[in-house]
Amino acid sequence: MAEAVAKDVPLYIEEIGKAVAVEKVSIQPQASGQIIEIHFVDGADVRKGDLLFTIDPRPYEAALAAAKAALAQNQAALTLSRSEWERVKDMVNTNAISKEQYDQRQNAVAVAEAQAQAAQAAVDQAAVNLDYTRIRSPIDGRTGQRLVDLGNVVSASSMMSLLTIQRFHPIYADFNIPERNLDHVRSNMARNTLKTIVTANQKPNEQPREGQLTFLDNAVQEGTGTVKLRATLQNEDRFFWPGQLVQVRLVLQVLNNAVLVPSLAPQISQAGPYVYVVTPDSKAELRPVKLGQRQGDMIVISEGLKAGEQVVTVGQMMVTPGGPVTIMPPNSGAPGAPGAPANPPTSQPATAAN
Repeated sequence: MAEAVAKDVPLYIEEIGKAVAVEKVSIQPQASGQIIEIHFVDGADVRKGDLLFTIDPRPYEAALAAAKAALAQNQAALTLSRSEWERVKDMVNTNAISKEQYDQRQNAVAVAEAQAQAAQAAVDQAAVNLDYTRIRSPIDGRTGQRLVDLGNVVSASSMMSLLTIQRFHPIYADFNIPERNLDHVRSNMARNTLKTIVTANQKPNEQPREGQLTFLDNAVQEGTGTVKLRATLQNEDRFFWPGQLVQVRLVLQVLNNAVLVPSLAPQISQAGPYVYVVTPDSKAELRPVKLGQRQGDMIVISEGLKAGEQVVTVGQMMVTPGGPVTIMPPNSGAPGAPGAPANPPTSQPATAAN
Protein backbone atom coordinates (compact mmCIF):
# COMPACT_ATOMS: atom_id res chain seq x y z
CA MET A 1 0.00 0.00 0.00
CA ALA A 2 1.17 3.54 -0.65
CA GLU A 3 -0.05 6.99 0.20
CA ALA A 4 -0.95 9.45 -2.55
CA VAL A 5 1.30 12.49 -2.18
CA ALA A 6 1.03 16.08 -3.38
CA LYS A 7 4.07 17.59 -5.08
CA ASP A 8 4.90 20.25 -7.62
CA VAL A 9 5.77 18.36 -10.80
CA PRO A 10 6.75 19.48 -14.31
CA LEU A 11 4.49 18.96 -17.30
CA TYR A 12 6.79 18.13 -20.19
CA ILE A 13 7.25 16.83 -23.73
CA GLU A 14 10.11 14.39 -24.28
CA GLU A 15 11.73 13.82 -27.67
CA ILE A 16 14.94 12.52 -29.23
CA GLY A 17 17.15 15.26 -30.64
CA LYS A 18 20.65 15.96 -31.84
CA ALA A 19 23.45 18.14 -30.50
CA VAL A 20 24.44 20.83 -33.02
CA ALA A 21 27.42 23.21 -32.94
CA VAL A 22 26.43 26.81 -32.33
CA GLU A 23 28.78 27.83 -35.17
CA LYS A 24 30.10 25.70 -38.01
CA VAL A 25 32.37 27.25 -40.62
CA SER A 26 33.67 25.74 -43.83
CA ILE A 27 37.04 27.31 -44.66
CA GLN A 28 37.33 28.05 -48.39
CA PRO A 29 40.18 29.81 -50.22
CA GLN A 30 39.70 33.36 -51.49
CA ALA A 31 43.05 33.34 -53.28
CA SER A 32 44.44 30.83 -55.77
CA GLY A 33 47.84 29.23 -55.42
CA GLN A 34 49.93 26.56 -53.74
CA ILE A 35 49.63 25.90 -50.02
CA ILE A 36 53.12 26.39 -48.61
CA GLU A 37 52.39 26.25 -44.86
CA ILE A 38 49.86 24.62 -42.52
CA HIS A 39 49.74 26.19 -39.06
CA PHE A 40 47.45 23.89 -37.05
CA VAL A 41 46.98 20.26 -36.03
CA ASP A 42 43.84 18.34 -36.95
CA GLY A 43 41.39 18.32 -34.04
CA ALA A 44 43.07 21.26 -32.28
CA ASP A 45 41.42 24.24 -30.62
CA VAL A 46 41.87 27.52 -32.44
CA ARG A 47 41.02 31.11 -31.63
CA LYS A 48 39.46 33.68 -33.91
CA GLY A 49 42.24 35.17 -36.05
CA ASP A 50 44.64 32.22 -35.71
CA LEU A 51 46.59 31.48 -38.88
CA LEU A 52 45.52 28.20 -40.52
CA PHE A 53 47.06 28.06 -44.01
CA THR A 54 49.50 30.14 -46.05
CA ILE A 55 49.15 30.25 -49.85
CA ASP A 56 52.25 31.21 -51.86
CA PRO A 57 52.15 35.03 -51.59
CA ARG A 58 54.79 35.91 -54.22
CA PRO A 59 52.43 36.52 -57.16
CA TYR A 60 50.26 38.71 -54.95
CA GLU A 61 53.25 40.63 -53.56
CA ALA A 62 54.32 41.36 -57.13
CA ALA A 63 50.81 42.47 -58.05
CA LEU A 64 50.74 44.82 -55.05
CA ALA A 65 54.11 46.30 -55.99
CA ALA A 66 52.90 46.89 -59.56
CA ALA A 67 49.72 48.53 -58.27
CA LYS A 68 51.73 50.84 -56.01
CA ALA A 69 53.97 51.83 -58.93
CA ALA A 70 50.93 52.61 -61.07
CA LEU A 71 49.53 54.70 -58.22
CA ALA A 72 52.75 56.69 -57.97
CA GLN A 73 52.68 57.30 -61.72
CA ASN A 74 49.09 58.51 -61.62
CA GLN A 75 49.74 60.71 -58.60
CA ALA A 76 52.63 62.34 -60.47
CA ALA A 77 50.39 62.95 -63.47
CA LEU A 78 47.78 64.48 -61.16
CA THR A 79 50.37 66.80 -59.61
CA LEU A 80 51.42 67.96 -63.08
CA SER A 81 47.84 68.55 -64.19
CA ARG A 82 47.12 70.60 -61.09
CA SER A 83 50.25 72.70 -61.60
CA GLU A 84 49.28 73.48 -65.19
CA TRP A 85 45.77 74.32 -64.07
CA GLU A 86 47.05 76.70 -61.40
CA ARG A 87 49.16 78.53 -64.01
CA VAL A 88 46.36 79.13 -66.48
CA LYS A 89 43.15 79.31 -64.45
CA ASP A 90 43.32 83.14 -64.13
CA MET A 91 44.41 83.75 -67.73
CA VAL A 92 40.98 83.20 -69.16
CA ASN A 93 39.80 86.44 -67.55
CA THR A 94 42.46 88.41 -69.47
CA ASN A 95 41.92 86.46 -72.68
CA ALA A 96 45.50 85.17 -72.48
CA ILE A 97 44.11 81.71 -73.26
CA SER A 98 40.94 80.65 -74.97
CA LYS A 99 37.96 79.23 -73.15
CA GLU A 100 38.63 75.94 -74.92
CA GLN A 101 42.17 75.76 -73.52
CA TYR A 102 40.83 76.60 -70.09
CA ASP A 103 38.33 73.76 -70.27
CA GLN A 104 41.00 71.34 -71.47
CA ARG A 105 43.25 72.12 -68.49
CA GLN A 106 40.34 71.79 -66.08
CA ASN A 107 39.28 68.49 -67.63
CA ALA A 108 42.84 67.16 -67.46
CA VAL A 109 42.83 67.66 -63.68
CA ALA A 110 39.53 65.79 -63.33
CA VAL A 111 40.81 62.91 -65.46
CA ALA A 112 44.06 62.71 -63.48
CA GLU A 113 42.14 62.68 -60.19
CA ALA A 114 39.94 59.83 -61.41
CA GLN A 115 42.96 57.86 -62.61
CA ALA A 116 44.68 58.36 -59.26
CA GLN A 117 41.57 57.14 -57.43
CA ALA A 118 41.40 54.06 -59.66
CA ALA A 119 45.07 53.37 -59.01
CA GLN A 120 44.50 53.67 -55.26
CA ALA A 121 41.59 51.23 -55.50
CA ALA A 122 43.85 48.82 -57.38
CA VAL A 123 46.41 49.06 -54.57
CA ASP A 124 43.73 48.38 -51.98
CA GLN A 125 42.46 45.36 -53.93
CA ALA A 126 45.97 43.99 -54.37
CA ALA A 127 46.55 44.35 -50.62
CA VAL A 128 43.32 42.47 -49.90
CA ASN A 129 44.31 39.70 -52.33
CA LEU A 130 47.68 39.41 -50.62
CA ASP A 131 45.99 39.18 -47.24
CA TYR A 132 43.81 36.35 -48.59
CA THR A 133 46.96 34.23 -48.90
CA ARG A 134 47.01 34.05 -45.10
CA ILE A 135 43.89 32.06 -44.21
CA ARG A 136 42.76 32.67 -40.62
CA SER A 137 40.09 31.19 -38.39
CA PRO A 138 36.93 33.33 -38.37
CA ILE A 139 35.73 31.86 -35.03
CA ASP A 140 36.87 30.23 -31.81
CA GLY A 141 36.40 26.50 -32.14
CA ARG A 142 37.83 23.07 -32.81
CA THR A 143 39.27 22.06 -36.15
CA GLY A 144 38.21 18.93 -37.97
CA GLN A 145 40.35 16.91 -40.34
CA ARG A 146 42.00 19.08 -42.98
CA LEU A 147 41.01 18.24 -46.53
CA VAL A 148 44.18 19.42 -48.28
CA ASP A 149 47.87 18.76 -47.75
CA LEU A 150 51.00 20.84 -48.01
CA GLY A 151 51.78 21.54 -51.66
CA ASN A 152 48.21 21.27 -52.94
CA VAL A 153 47.09 23.99 -55.33
CA VAL A 154 43.78 25.59 -54.42
CA SER A 155 41.52 27.87 -56.43
CA ALA A 156 39.42 30.80 -55.30
CA SER A 157 36.88 30.04 -58.01
CA SER A 158 36.19 26.51 -56.76
CA MET A 159 33.80 25.56 -53.96
CA MET A 160 36.36 23.30 -52.29
CA SER A 161 36.56 23.27 -48.51
CA LEU A 162 39.96 23.18 -46.84
CA LEU A 163 38.71 22.57 -43.32
CA THR A 164 35.65 22.72 -41.06
CA ILE A 165 35.70 24.46 -37.67
CA GLN A 166 32.94 24.07 -35.09
CA ARG A 167 32.27 25.97 -31.88
CA PHE A 168 30.96 23.78 -29.06
CA HIS A 169 30.13 26.31 -26.34
CA PRO A 170 27.33 26.99 -26.02
CA ILE A 171 25.72 24.14 -27.97
CA TYR A 172 22.31 23.57 -29.50
CA ALA A 173 19.99 20.61 -29.03
CA ASP A 174 17.69 20.43 -32.07
CA PHE A 175 14.53 18.33 -31.84
CA ASN A 176 11.05 18.03 -33.32
CA ILE A 177 7.61 17.90 -31.72
CA PRO A 178 4.35 16.63 -33.25
CA GLU A 179 2.05 19.25 -34.69
CA ARG A 180 -0.57 18.40 -32.05
CA ASN A 181 1.71 19.86 -29.35
CA LEU A 182 2.39 23.12 -31.18
CA ASP A 183 -0.37 25.23 -29.62
CA HIS A 184 0.53 24.04 -26.13
CA VAL A 185 4.18 24.98 -26.66
CA ARG A 186 3.33 28.37 -28.16
CA SER A 187 0.96 29.32 -25.36
CA ASN A 188 3.54 28.45 -22.70
CA MET A 189 6.33 30.24 -24.59
CA ALA A 190 4.22 33.40 -24.55
CA ARG A 191 4.14 33.30 -20.74
CA ASN A 192 7.79 32.59 -19.96
CA THR A 193 11.07 31.11 -21.16
CA LEU A 194 10.74 27.34 -21.30
CA LYS A 195 13.34 25.16 -19.60
CA THR A 196 14.83 22.08 -21.22
CA ILE A 197 16.51 19.11 -19.55
CA VAL A 198 18.89 17.32 -21.91
CA THR A 199 20.60 13.95 -21.50
CA ALA A 200 23.20 12.41 -23.81
CA ASN A 201 21.89 9.06 -25.06
CA GLN A 202 25.27 7.41 -24.55
CA LYS A 203 25.57 8.82 -21.01
CA PRO A 204 22.23 7.91 -19.39
CA ASN A 205 23.73 7.79 -15.90
CA GLU A 206 25.26 11.26 -16.12
CA GLN A 207 23.56 14.29 -14.62
CA PRO A 208 21.21 15.88 -17.19
CA ARG A 209 22.01 19.43 -18.26
CA GLU A 210 19.54 22.30 -18.16
CA GLY A 211 19.04 24.76 -20.99
CA GLN A 212 16.45 27.06 -22.48
CA LEU A 213 14.21 26.83 -25.51
CA THR A 214 15.52 29.52 -27.88
CA PHE A 215 13.92 28.71 -31.24
CA LEU A 216 10.58 27.56 -32.62
CA ASP A 217 10.40 27.13 -36.39
CA ASN A 218 7.93 29.21 -38.38
CA ALA A 219 6.26 26.29 -40.18
CA VAL A 220 5.20 22.69 -39.77
CA GLN A 221 7.45 20.46 -41.87
CA GLU A 222 5.68 18.92 -44.82
CA GLY A 223 5.50 15.14 -44.86
CA THR A 224 6.41 14.68 -41.20
CA GLY A 225 3.83 16.87 -39.49
CA THR A 226 6.45 18.02 -36.99
CA VAL A 227 7.87 21.36 -35.91
CA LYS A 228 11.57 22.01 -35.31
CA LEU A 229 12.66 23.44 -31.96
CA ARG A 230 16.07 24.32 -30.55
CA ALA A 231 17.40 24.47 -27.01
CA THR A 232 20.61 26.25 -26.06
CA LEU A 233 22.89 24.72 -23.40
CA GLN A 234 26.12 25.67 -21.71
CA ASN A 235 28.86 23.26 -22.78
CA GLU A 236 32.16 24.54 -21.42
CA ASP A 237 33.28 21.02 -20.50
CA ARG A 238 32.21 19.68 -23.94
CA PHE A 239 29.89 17.16 -22.35
CA PHE A 240 27.88 17.24 -25.58
CA TRP A 241 29.47 16.66 -28.99
CA PRO A 242 28.02 17.88 -32.31
CA GLY A 243 26.00 15.16 -34.01
CA GLN A 244 25.41 13.27 -30.77
CA LEU A 245 21.89 11.95 -30.08
CA VAL A 246 20.28 13.47 -27.01
CA GLN A 247 17.07 13.07 -25.02
CA VAL A 248 15.32 16.43 -24.68
CA ARG A 249 12.67 17.08 -22.06
CA LEU A 250 10.85 20.36 -22.73
CA VAL A 251 9.20 21.58 -19.52
CA LEU A 252 6.00 23.41 -20.46
CA GLN A 253 4.76 24.29 -16.99
CA VAL A 254 4.81 23.17 -13.36
CA LEU A 255 1.72 21.52 -11.89
CA ASN A 256 1.37 22.75 -8.32
CA ASN A 257 0.29 20.21 -5.68
CA ALA A 258 -0.21 17.45 -8.22
CA VAL A 259 -1.30 14.10 -6.76
CA LEU A 260 1.14 11.25 -7.39
CA VAL A 261 1.07 7.53 -6.68
CA PRO A 262 3.49 4.71 -7.55
CA SER A 263 3.15 3.79 -11.21
CA LEU A 264 2.23 0.21 -10.14
CA ALA A 265 -0.99 1.39 -8.49
CA PRO A 266 -3.18 2.28 -11.51
CA GLN A 267 -4.85 -0.55 -13.41
CA ILE A 268 -6.68 -0.47 -16.75
CA SER A 269 -10.14 -1.87 -17.44
CA GLN A 270 -12.54 -1.51 -20.33
CA ALA A 271 -14.04 1.48 -18.52
CA GLY A 272 -10.63 3.13 -18.21
CA PRO A 273 -7.91 3.49 -15.57
CA TYR A 274 -8.65 2.97 -11.89
CA VAL A 275 -6.98 2.45 -8.53
CA TYR A 276 -8.03 0.57 -5.43
CA VAL A 277 -8.32 3.00 -2.54
CA VAL A 278 -8.06 1.51 0.95
CA THR A 279 -10.85 2.98 3.10
CA PRO A 280 -10.41 3.70 6.82
CA ASP A 281 -12.15 0.40 7.62
CA SER A 282 -9.65 -1.51 5.40
CA LYS A 283 -12.03 -2.09 2.53
CA ALA A 284 -11.09 -1.81 -1.17
CA GLU A 285 -12.84 0.95 -3.11
CA LEU A 286 -12.50 0.85 -6.89
CA ARG A 287 -11.91 4.47 -7.89
CA PRO A 288 -11.88 5.57 -11.57
CA VAL A 289 -9.05 8.04 -12.14
CA LYS A 290 -7.55 10.14 -14.89
CA LEU A 291 -3.84 9.59 -15.42
CA GLY A 292 -1.28 12.29 -16.07
CA GLN A 293 2.41 12.04 -16.94
CA ARG A 294 4.84 9.61 -15.41
CA GLN A 295 7.43 11.12 -13.08
CA GLY A 296 10.11 8.46 -12.71
CA ASP A 297 8.53 5.54 -10.81
CA MET A 298 5.52 7.70 -9.91
CA ILE A 299 2.56 8.84 -12.00
CA VAL A 300 0.31 11.89 -11.76
CA ILE A 301 -3.38 11.31 -10.97
CA SER A 302 -5.07 14.37 -12.43
CA GLU A 303 -8.60 13.41 -11.35
CA GLY A 304 -10.22 10.98 -8.91
CA LEU A 305 -7.79 10.88 -6.00
CA LYS A 306 -6.73 13.15 -3.14
CA ALA A 307 -3.37 13.46 -1.43
CA GLY A 308 -3.20 11.36 1.71
CA GLU A 309 -5.45 8.55 0.47
CA GLN A 310 -4.01 5.04 0.55
CA VAL A 311 -3.88 2.95 -2.64
CA VAL A 312 -3.09 -0.69 -3.33
CA THR A 313 0.19 -1.09 -5.21
CA VAL A 314 0.56 -4.90 -5.42
CA GLY A 315 -1.81 -7.82 -5.55
CA GLN A 316 -4.60 -5.93 -7.32
CA MET A 317 -5.70 -9.14 -9.06
CA MET A 318 -6.65 -10.49 -5.63
CA VAL A 319 -8.68 -7.41 -4.68
CA THR A 320 -12.45 -7.18 -5.12
CA PRO A 321 -14.38 -3.91 -4.81
CA GLY A 322 -15.73 -3.61 -1.25
CA GLY A 323 -13.68 -6.59 -0.12
CA PRO A 324 -11.35 -6.57 2.88
CA VAL A 325 -7.74 -5.53 2.46
CA THR A 326 -5.13 -7.00 4.78
CA ILE A 327 -2.22 -4.64 5.35
CA MET A 328 0.98 -6.70 5.25
CA PRO A 329 4.48 -5.53 6.16
CA PRO A 330 7.03 -5.53 3.32
CA ASN A 331 8.56 -8.89 2.32
CA SER A 332 5.88 -10.75 4.26
CA GLY A 333 4.60 -12.82 1.36
CA ALA A 334 1.89 -10.49 0.12
CA PRO A 335 0.92 -11.19 -3.47
CA GLY A 336 3.30 -9.37 -5.72
CA ALA A 337 5.70 -8.59 -2.88
CA PRO A 338 9.27 -9.97 -2.89
CA GLY A 339 9.27 -13.49 -1.51
CA ALA A 340 5.54 -14.03 -2.10
CA PRO A 341 4.38 -17.38 -3.48
CA ALA A 342 3.89 -17.42 -7.24
CA ASN A 343 0.23 -18.56 -6.90
CA PRO A 344 -1.19 -17.30 -3.59
CA PRO A 345 -4.31 -19.09 -2.31
CA THR A 346 -7.42 -17.35 -3.59
CA SER A 347 -9.47 -18.19 -0.50
CA GLN A 348 -7.58 -15.65 1.62
CA PRO A 349 -8.63 -12.00 1.92
CA ALA A 350 -6.90 -9.58 -0.48
CA THR A 351 -3.71 -8.01 0.82
CA ALA A 352 -1.74 -4.85 0.18
CA ALA A 353 1.94 -4.41 0.93
CA ASN A 354 3.08 -1.34 2.85
